[in-house]
Amino acid sequence: MTAPTKPPHSSPADAASGPSLGEQSSPGATTDPTHDASADATPGPGTGTTVGPAPGGPVDPTAGPASGAHLHTPVIDWFEDHARDLPWRRPEAGAWGVMVSEFMLQQTPVSRVLPVYEQWLARWPRPADLAADAPGEAVRAWGRLGYPRRALRLHGAAVAITERHGGDVPSDHAQLLALPGIGEYTAAAVASFAYGQRHAVLDTNVRRVFARAVTGVQYPPNATTAAERKLARALLPEDEATAARWAAASMELGALVCTAKNETCHRCPITAQCAWRLAGKPDHEGPPRRGQTYAGTDRQVRGKLLAVLRDAHTPVPQAVLDRVWHEPVQRARALDGLVADGLVEPLPGGLYRLPLT
Repeated sequence: MTAPTKPPHSSPADAASGPSLGEQSSPGATTDPTHDASADATPGPGTGTTVGPAPGGPVDPTAGPASGAHLHTPVIDWFEDHARDLPWRRPEAGAWGVMVSEFMLQQTPVSRVLPVYEQWLARWPRPADLAADAPGEAVRAWGRLGYPRRALRLHGAAVAITERHGGDVPSDHAQLLALPGIGEYTAAAVASFAYGQRHAVLDTNVRRVFARAVTGVQYPPNATTAAERKLARALLPEDEATAARWAAASMELGALVCTAKNETCHRCPITAQCAWRLAGKPDHEGPPRRGQTYAGTDRQVRGKLLAVLRDAHTPVPQAVLDRVWHEPVQRARALDGLVADGLVEPLPGGLYRLPLT
């Protein structure tokens, strides 16, 4: 999702780009144009095994070795012409810009991320800049992006990058994975999009494309499976630069064309090979798709409490926080949860503030 826009196919350096640590969404949830990498799959370098029949037919993941090139070329070519021009895809974003975008795009639409991303990079252009600031400032700057623990995790990653890697985002997948707040998805995405490496990058958009085009079902499972990881590795092009472009292109295809609802198959570059379309688009047979609710939930109450604390630059009395929600038990539970998550720091005298350490 955050991969580069329209560079030559042959240059790994051009793969500088950058979507997820949010909660897992349902297989049919409308993630476009967000990332859900909470599945944080365990992709790695491909095994060299490829899948599917000869070009022109749907891919069967149980079939013997064949070539996935008939999917790679049209999808990558489509990406060259249709990829969105986003700031984290530009060369000047660098690996840090890619990483910031990956955190922000988890469960959050691009339109909401863009202004916060620009402000964030203007204030903290390098990991060391963020690491030198209080974690509460990261929470404050996160604003209303949602899932604010991501801000604390990104701050923790910046501290580790500064202490362990001299302030430079590491290119090694294992070193990325060792950073706090980084799971398999994010490590693979940064290594692929920022450094042009060969990794299977599985967010919900990619999983949906593979489910439809390759396995012939409408939606992937609720949680990433071993079979999906195996298929993603098998579909990876052998060449590193091409593999990085494939990862970005398949993600963009899922975000813009092969969407959870109202997919536009006439715009899809692999519609002729899509197993789900060729099967007549059978309805989803898995668990019912779960709608995401917000109004009246603890998440809403937490958001209201954090909004007061973000706007305040001095500690806030309990009485002020009590005014944000009418139900005292739910309000207390939400506040206790924020404290437990490290997002709010309690002080003597019934005062609260964003964390300083």
